[in-house]
Amino acid sequence: METMQYSLNNPFKESKAPATQTGIYDDALKLGKELIEKPFLGGGEDRIRVQHSKNRMTVWERIKVLTDEEPNITYQNWGPNLDGASIVTGILNIKGRDVAVYGHDFTLRAGSMDATNGSKLARLIQMAGTHGIPLIGMNDSAGAYVPAGVGGLDGYSEAFTALRKISGVVPSVMLMFGFNAGGGAYLPRQGSFMIQCDGTFFGLTGPGVVKSVLGEDISAEDLGGPKVHGQSGVVDLVTGDELGSLRTAIRLLSYLPDNNHSFAPFYPTSDPVDRFIYEEDILFRKTFNSPTGMNTPFDITLYLQQICDHGEFFELQPQRARNIVTAFGRIGGHVVGFLANNSAVSSGQIDIGASRKGTRFVRFCNLYNIPMVFVEDTTGFLPGRDQEHNGIVLEGRKLLDSIIDLRTPRLTLIIRNAFGGAYATFNSYFTGASMVFALPTARIAVMGPAGKEYVYKDEITSVQKEFLANVKKGMSEKEAAATRDAQLFEIGQRYEKELMNPKEALSLGSVSSIILPGYTRNVLSKNLSFLMSKYKPAEMSGPQREFE
Repeated sequence: METMQYSLNNPFKESKAPATQTGIYDDALKLGKELIEKPFLGGGEDRIRVQHSKNRMTVWERIKVLTDEEPNITYQNWGPNLDGASIVTGILNIKGRDVAVYGHDFTLRAGSMDATNGSKLARLIQMAGTHGIPLIGMNDSAGAYVPAGVGGLDGYSEAFTALRKISGVVPSVMLMFGFNAGGGAYLPRQGSFMIQCDGTFFGLTGPGVVKSVLGEDISAEDLGGPKVHGQSGVVDLVTGDELGSLRTAIRLLSYLPDNNHSFAPFYPTSDPVDRFIYEEDILFRKTFNSPTGMNTPFDITLYLQQICDHGEFFELQPQRARNIVTAFGRIGGHVVGFLANNSAVSSGQIDIGASRKGTRFVRFCNLYNIPMVFVEDTTGFLPGRDQEHNGIVLEGRKLLDSIIDLRTPRLTLIIRNAFGGAYATFNSYFTGASMVFALPTARIAVMGPAGKEYVYKDEITSVQKEFLANVKKGMSEKEAAATRDAQLFEIGQRYEKELMNPKEALSLGSVSSIILPGYTRNVLSKNLSFLMSKYKPAEMSGPQREFE
């Protein structure tokens, strides 16, 4: 007689029914297995091969890049006409964090939207907001499914609304793959950040529609490629391929909190915060001791490398408005947002593009409890006809508003130029700064070198009169001009020495202290650690202002 071997894995006797004998239960099991496996098959081998022939991954391959963990797939609806099948939704564990993820399956009906998968997507987005977890969207869709009629538009409307509702509640990262049009372009731009790789397109309409309506011949690349959207600021990051986009999203996520009532991930650092930074001293010594002296431009990202943990920072929108740099980094393990003037481009002057770029970044940090470090080196707002005609007053005011509204700990470090309205705008104590520091090279003044025309107006007038008098007396014009220029140069040097320095700002308390180059990481880290220990992350509250 056969003895049954029981175990914890199988405490019950297995059925020995013949394979040909099946019942309702077995049929249900078979159906269940088919339904579970069906989404992973997509549109079948032929459609997958077509996707690969275009150098595109399938949605499941993209998910595999994001995580090694088994994805928790939700809403596996699969209607009679593939309704709901062309989008995959689920919860992924990415680097130990729960993240809501959706991705269009282009092998099924070109990833198009109908009412069913619109509702499916909206439920995932709402779930992210309810449970306070980030969202990643992998967009690869031809837009609304035309045979579905208005149902496709309803699907987009529902998804639009859900994504708008979680804006400012949980951060979202949107990846653009393939060819997206219409709603497929609008939906992802509601996200916090967009990443687009080479060889992709998104826009309100494709080149064919543009030609038929406007008669314009234009390529997809020139209409809505990454170079176009990277320059306009529609996308925040551009990568070389899909793999680069997915890995960039993972890296960006490491700087973002789960939601608007938590901190961004803190990573203890092995990079000592109290070390003297020789490279910082060398950078400024070579810059300011050069023949052009205090007028010498330099790339501010070289400085950010010196103060961030292990020199690592993550720049956003690097393709446009390089006269201002927006970036995430860590100081002493704390995530910080950097807003830094970049004198290497347009003397660091703040124009419309820089204002828009800075405003959006400051507002994001404000929403998600991220402290900020403002690195100041600008001669002011860019004047001129084009700027005025295109609204520099409005855009510059938005930047100032965003800084005034900022509630997180915020430090300012003035490296060199801080003139006029730019000084007043760029996180001074009087707009709410937590701490304001300056290097000894700081030049804080109402005006730049041109200010000598006002401060020493009488002396300059006297010099000009002396020049005319010398010429009238018979002195050669060349000799008289040399005498005049020497006197004007001396006045200029006196103006810079007396007024273009941090002394007055320090005496008035507009600057709390001077930091010598080499010690800024140490000072910033100590003050940041103190401020963060007293700050409690929370949702924004209070009145909503009229302007963004």
